[in-house]
Amino acid sequence: MSNNNPYFSHPSAIIDEGAQIGEGTKIWHFCHVSTGSKIGENCVLGQNCYVGGKAIIGNNVKIQNNVSIYDAVEIEDDVFCGPSCVFTNVINPRAHVIRKNEYKTTMVKKGVSIGANATILCGITLGEYAFIGAGAVVKQNVLPYALMVGVPAIQKGWVSKAGMVLDENFTCPETGEKYFLINGKLVTTE
Repeated sequence: MSNNNPYFSHPSAIIDEGAQIGEGTKIWHFCHVSTGSKIGENCVLGQNCYVGGKAIIGNNVKIQNNVSIYDAVEIEDDVFCGPSCVFTNVINPRAHVIRKNEYKTTMVKKGVSIGANATILCGITLGEYAFIGAGAVVKQNVLPYALMVGVPAIQKGWVSKAGMVLDENFTCPETGEKYFLINGKLVTTE
């Protein structure tokens, strides 16, 4: 797509040697992709994104402007990261203390959507298809399909794979898909 690569990168983007980038991925203005990072196929990195050397990004991931995917952040397929959402990787950062050996892994499971300006503290897992509202501050693990909003984020309901809030019968208003609440967890089949 550009410079004989199977992906596109804007001329202002910096792609360090040794970064792995999948076919069909697009990397836009002023991005920096570090050596050792892994980015899947058909992803989009908007303007001014950073990907750390130990970050992993799956396929079909959309990362909007001004998002940094630091070391120890792992993002699975079909994830949406809204503009200026924030990931962390150290619990107690100090400028004068080096804590690179203390990074906490953050897992973003398949299909998650993270709203603009949301903050995801390190060391937690966002469950499959969870929906994190704009500006939320997530401090703990999130269940699959959970709708999380506020500071600190609390669960306000459930969403479908399509990202729609489920009705009282756990049915998606857009697709009609039925969900079931079993032992406090939402599943798509009994």
